[in-house]
Amino acid sequence: MAQYTKHPAAAPPQAPERESTGHLLLRGYIILVLFAVFAHAAVYNLVGGYGAAAVLAGFLIATLAIGIPMVARRRPQRFAWRRLPWAATAYTALALISVAWSQWRESTLLTWALLATVTVNALFIVHVLSWNEIVRALASAFKWILGLSLALELWVALIVHGPILPNFFVRPEGEKINAHWYWVRGNLLDGDRIQGIVGNSNLLAIISLFAIIAFGVRFAARARWRTTLALWMLLAAYFLLRAGSATAYACAAAAGVVLVVALLMRRQRTPGGRTRLYMIFFGGGAVLVAAAWALREPLLSLLGRSGDLTGRSDRIWTKVLERAAEHPVFGNGFSSPWVPYDPAFDGWIVDHGITVFHAHNMWLDVLMQLGVVGVVLMALAYLSLLWRSWFFAVDRPRWDLTSDRPYSPITLLPSLFTVVLLVQGLTESTPIMLWGWMLLVMLSFKIKSIPLIGVGERDRVIEHGERARRVP
Repeated sequence: MAQYTKHPAAAPPQAPERESTGHLLLRGYIILVLFAVFAHAAVYNLVGGYGAAAVLAGFLIATLAIGIPMVARRRPQRFAWRRLPWAATAYTALALISVAWSQWRESTLLTWALLATVTVNALFIVHVLSWNEIVRALASAFKWILGLSLALELWVALIVHGPILPNFFVRPEGEKINAHWYWVRGNLLDGDRIQGIVGNSNLLAIISLFAIIAFGVRFAARARWRTTLALWMLLAAYFLLRAGSATAYACAAAAGVVLVVALLMRRQRTPGGRTRLYMIFFGGGAVLVAAAWALREPLLSLLGRSGDLTGRSDRIWTKVLERAAEHPVFGNGFSSPWVPYDPAFDGWIVDHGITVFHAHNMWLDVLMQLGVVGVVLMALAYLSLLWRSWFFAVDRPRWDLTSDRPYSPITLLPSLFTVVLLVQGLTESTPIMLWGWMLLVMLSFKIKSIPLIGVGERDRVIEHGERARRVP
C-alpha cells in the first residue's frame, strides 16, 4: 500500500485555494453594478427615468450596507483614506457646494446624487477587489452588454422586422417618428449603424472598445478560456465597426499608439533609451496632431462626418460658451447630465427635435457648470491619473532589491482606458458622468492605494483564495 516516507521529496498534495461563497456573491454583485452603470441607457429605456433612478438608488443602499461593516472591521484590509483621489473628491465637493449659486438647483441636487452614487460604488469596488478581479469584473460586465446587444439586435431584425421604441414598444403603423427616439432601429442585417441594448451607436462603439482592451489584457495575461475571450474580442470588434462612430475610431487609434509606445518603453534597458523614445514620439505625435487638424475636413468626410463635427461647434459649443461667460469663475451650477425637463435646458439646444443633455465636450461642460475652478480640478484629476497610469504601465514592478520581475499585461489597462476617455472627452461629455466618472475614480484610487499587481499585492489581498490578511 502506498504511503508517505519520513523524508518526502516534496510537500504532500493539497487542494487549490478556493474562493468563499460570500466572495463569489460579492463579485457577482459588483458585475451587476458595473453593468447597471455602463448600460444605464439600457436600464433607462427598459424601465424609464424613475425606474433607472430606483435601480441606482438600490445599488447605493446595498453597497453602503455591505461596505460600511467591511470598512469598520477592516476587511479585506484597512480603507486607504489617505490614498483617495483628492482632485476628484474636491470636484465632487465643489459640485455639491455649487447648489448655493446654481441657476438650476433642483437639477444640481438630482445629478449630484447620481455623481455621489457612482463615486461610492467606485470606491467600494477598489476596496474589496484586487486588480485581477477588477479587470475580470469589467470583462464580465462587457460580455453581458455585448451578448444582450446581439440578442436584442437579432430579435428586432428577425422577429419584429422593424424598429422598437423604449419599453419594447413597436412603431405604430403609418406613424412617422424621429429615428433618434428609437431604442433599436433594426439595422443589424441591412448594413446601417446599430445601437445595441444601450440604444446609441456612439455609446455602443466606446463600450466595445473598452471591451476589446479588457479582453485583450486578460488574453495576454493567459487567463482561462482564452479561445472564448478571442471570440468575445471578435464580437466587440464587429460591434465597433458596425456602430460607425468616428469618435470611437479616433479613440481606438490613440489607444493603439499608446499601446505600441508603452511596449517599446518596456523593452528599453537604460534611461537614455527611454529619453530618445520620448523625444521621437512626442515630436512625431505633434506632427500627427498638426496634420490631422489641417486635414480634419477630408478626414471627417471619409468617416461621414461634417467639418463642424456634426453641428457641435456651431449649434452646441457656441451656446455653451455664451452661458459659461456669464459666470466664468465658479460656473452656473453643477448638472451632469443636463436635466432635459428643467426650464434652463428644455428647448435650449435642440438636435433632431430632442433637447441636448450635454455639451458634447467634457471641458466646455465643466466650464459652463463649475467655471475655471472646476476645469482646474478636472484637469488635475485626469492628469494625475494619466501620469500614474503611464508609469504603472512602463515601470517594472518593484518593492525590494529585485529589479527583473516580469511585467503584467494588466498594468496596461489603466493608461489605455484613460487615453480613450480623454480623446472621447473632446466630442462627448460622458467621461465626466456615469461610467466615465466611475472609471476615473476607480482607476485613480486603485493605482494610488495598490500600485502593484499579483504578488506585489500579497500584503493586502491574497490573489487566489481572496482570504484577506490585516495590515498591522
